Amino acid sequence: MKLSPNTTPVEPDNLLIRMHNQVGAAVDVTGSDFGSASRWDCHGCGAHSERPVRDILCFIRRGANEHAGTCRGSYHRLK
Repeated sequence: MKLSPNTTPVEPDNLLIRMHNQVGAAVDVTGSDFGSASRWDCHGCGAHSERPVRDILCFIRRGANEHAGTCRGSYHRLK
């Protein structure tokens, strides 16, 4: 099985947590570790947290984990 090119994307400078969805695509939590400006982005299906700023880290982490646990998106660039 060929893995998605999005399983190990370049890590952003403000990466706090990287988890992987059901097929190995990265789900990144980025922002401030103090929780005032955090968000999550899925590199498999393109989903992201609804509010990109001013969300508390513990809630963002929970949302990212829930998404990673159910997402089977593994975007592949078709040539």
